[in-house]
Amino acid sequence: MTDAIVIIGGGHAAAQLCAGLAEAGQGARTHLVCEENWLPYHRPPLSKAFLKGEESEPQAHRAPAWYAEAGIQLHLGDAVVSIDRTARTVELRSGAVLPWGRLVIATGTRARALPALATPLENMAVLRAVHEALHLRARLAAAQRVVVLGGFIGLEVAATARALGKDVTVLEAGPRLMGRAVSPELSAHVLAVHRAAGIDVRLDTQASSFEIVDGRVVSVDVASEPLPVDLLLIAVGAMPETALAEAAGLECADGVVVDEFMQTSDPAVLAVGDCTRFHERRAASALRLESVQNANDQARTAVATLLGAPRPHDALAWFWSDQGGLRLQMAGLVPASATTGLLTVRRPGPNANAFSLLHYVEGQLVCVESVNAPVDHMMSRKLLEAGKSPDPAKVADAAVPLKNLIA
Repeated sequence: MTDAIVIIGGGHAAAQLCAGLAEAGQGARTHLVCEENWLPYHRPPLSKAFLKGEESEPQAHRAPAWYAEAGIQLHLGDAVVSIDRTARTVELRSGAVLPWGRLVIATGTRARALPALATPLENMAVLRAVHEALHLRARLAAAQRVVVLGGFIGLEVAATARALGKDVTVLEAGPRLMGRAVSPELSAHVLAVHRAAGIDVRLDTQASSFEIVDGRVVSVDVASEPLPVDLLLIAVGAMPETALAEAAGLECADGVVVDEFMQTSDPAVLAVGDCTRFHERRAASALRLESVQNANDQARTAVATLLGAPRPHDALAWFWSDQGGLRLQMAGLVPASATTGLLTVRRPGPNANAFSLLHYVEGQLVCVESVNAPVDHMMSRKLLEAGKSPDPAKVADAAVPLKNLIA
């Protein structure tokens, strides 16, 4: 029986898996199979600096020579088409068959599509991978009127497009921005900043129809009025890539279901990153997190499992988003606004454009959202990891450093 470890995917989780296995001297056992032709690369810049620049390639996590030195075998541009759990093999699009002793699914997500726009259009874009970023960048250069539908990534692209002098309209179907991920207070601040920058943000607004001429969207119907568009970005969320796992008979439920060791319903198969659904002890139920942090932390847990020294996954969730002049950093999971016993404390930052929001539930600090306050964010993570809940009156006093409240 082979002892090979086959990793399916090329995102942040796959990159961290390769790093952890190489550090443990297990690179020669490792195969990385990636549908894209690129080595694993940094994805956050795709909605920001990459859109503004002229780079033809994304920033790779590591150079090709690093993989060669580690002994990791690369299979780029050759997607896995099936998993055989009985024979313990995967078949690639090229027809190649790879045997495995342990398999790791790190397939990530795909952009959620709109039924009304199921057919690709020349001036419509989504953004998850570098080929989509290249398409978006080319269309953005030629566009003046940009319409964005929803989301974290949508707001990042909207800020980038506005900085490039574009006329930008954001249509948000919900009553506030990023409603499932941040607090009402932070939503309101982000809305005010984007509107002040000249972005037309419309809440509780959906596109009812689209006028398509010669393979292009020429207008979006909003409240029975046509909104002219040169470029339409669809950023209404992501769907986990679970087709391979489902076809292999693994348990899936809006993600590949994993235990605290990142094992699927078949212990020989692990899954990590955005495609997984897992139990987070600080959450009320199983959830799926789409973030670089979660991908990296789950990969570290998976490496420990693969090395025969499993330890339960217990990493604090944290996230970030750059939206023009907004550096948003969140530590912990924001409680629902209707949560009983919720207290939100505002802590002033080093300037008028910086602050933090500390959320307590029944006296326990559970989440901190920071705006342009990176030091507060780092200290907040330490507080949450240590299980500390300092006096709200003290954290509201900017003269009291958060680091003094950790001990």
